[in-house]
Amino acid sequence: MNFTRDVSEAGSGAADVVAGIDVATAAVRVLCVDAHGRTRAEGRAPLPQPVRTDDGRSEQDARSWWPAAVRALRQATGALPRGGREVVAVAVSATSGTLVLADRDGAPLGPALMYDDRRAADLNARAQEAGAPRWAALGLSVGPTAALGRVAWYARHADAPPGARVLHTPDLLAQALTGGPVPADWSHTLKTGYDPRAGEWPAEVLDALGIPHDWLPEVAAPGTRAGTVGAAAARETGLPEGCSVRLGMTDGCAGQLATGAVAPGQFVGVLGTTYVLKGVTRELVTDPSGALYSHRHPDGWWLPGGASNTGGEALRDVPTDRLPALDAAAEARGPASVVSYPLRRAGERFPFVSGAARGFTRGTPLDEADAHRAALEGVAFLERLALDRVRALGVPVEAPLYAAGGGSRSPLWTRIRATVLGMPLRVAPHAETAFGAALLAATGTLHPTLTEAATAMTARGELIEPEEKETPELDASYTRFTEALREEGWLAD
Repeated sequence: MNFTRDVSEAGSGAADVVAGIDVATAAVRVLCVDAHGRTRAEGRAPLPQPVRTDDGRSEQDARSWWPAAVRALRQATGALPRGGREVVAVAVSATSGTLVLADRDGAPLGPALMYDDRRAADLNARAQEAGAPRWAALGLSVGPTAALGRVAWYARHADAPPGARVLHTPDLLAQALTGGPVPADWSHTLKTGYDPRAGEWPAEVLDALGIPHDWLPEVAAPGTRAGTVGAAAARETGLPEGCSVRLGMTDGCAGQLATGAVAPGQFVGVLGTTYVLKGVTRELVTDPSGALYSHRHPDGWWLPGGASNTGGEALRDVPTDRLPALDAAAEARGPASVVSYPLRRAGERFPFVSGAARGFTRGTPLDEADAHRAALEGVAFLERLALDRVRALGVPVEAPLYAAGGGSRSPLWTRIRATVLGMPLRVAPHAETAFGAALLAATGTLHPTLTEAATAMTARGELIEPEEKETPELDASYTRFTEALREEGWLAD
């Protein structure tokens, strides 16, 4: 099967748009975006909540994905001036590690096993052991919720007919769009065990776990042309027959692309409920601690990243309507008198790995504003530690750092982060999964390459410079922060 990129697929030029589909846990969202990155239409449809049990199972009805995508696409295409005929390409992104066993026609044989399903933790431990040299070369570890173990669980428990295949969420939707089997992308398949460095499935691990090799799909680069929209899907969705179907990436990777951080040296700090750092390197970087691991870039580069257990969650006890007043008071008082590590749960996974880590405050805050400021600074210190960790691995980080996530909407917090890091932050106006999927749909259609698509379609956003007068105090507090982590034994020298 030949998968190519063809800019000639674009239609009438300025009126052309691409569609990005985000299949999240709770809903399907569609964005139709033009060659300049302007949203021309959107749609949304809910999904049934996953069924989660006390023994770690997490399932969702995979039969709901296509009808929800149809409703969201129909809503979006119906809002376009030409009723969807201007859509030249579509790509799908979804949660990492969600999959379902399906028959040869792509019909689910049962519920999807979600990204957080833990039923196969013991099988994942066996997979880690069976493929230890491979995972070490990739800088990966097979965790308890990895999708690879769930495929092995299917092999033991499912009554699979001839021709059965494992489908990730985008694989199922792409088959419904094209009317036939499609390759999977090397982003969604990473946690299923695909080795993007060697370009192969790990035969030694599949054999050790008893996984039929023919259950697993061909794999290609995100942005690759995988087929075209068929007549049946065109009637249902409003997409034009012959519209190019391009391969997507996982939600986290698509969100990174949406910020514009797509070239080597560019990094984005996503401050949501937790803090996530993601970037681009030319070469694969392996982290002996396991705190940092890499997806593969659509152009063959690498996307190292790590996710902390703290972030915006540091403010979870503060009512949302009080945050502006607290920010104003914290801004007026200046750097905090205390040092805080605002971890709200047990254990840390990035930028250091410690199951024993716990949040702390060194000193007694003078007042509520002081405590609030210390929490904001604590997350910024964690971000600096993350960048220090990346640089210690030999990875160059260019300025500015892209900033995304709900926490980046706080001007004070963003300025504190810039000052602590000693580098400007560019607040990305788009960090949506659906927008990132749209960029992949535009790759090879509206624009020749992903880099050119990102340059043309992502807005630059506001640049926030460091507050130099606060630098000495914040540098001193950062030193106290890292010393405290070392004293606890959580951070190595």
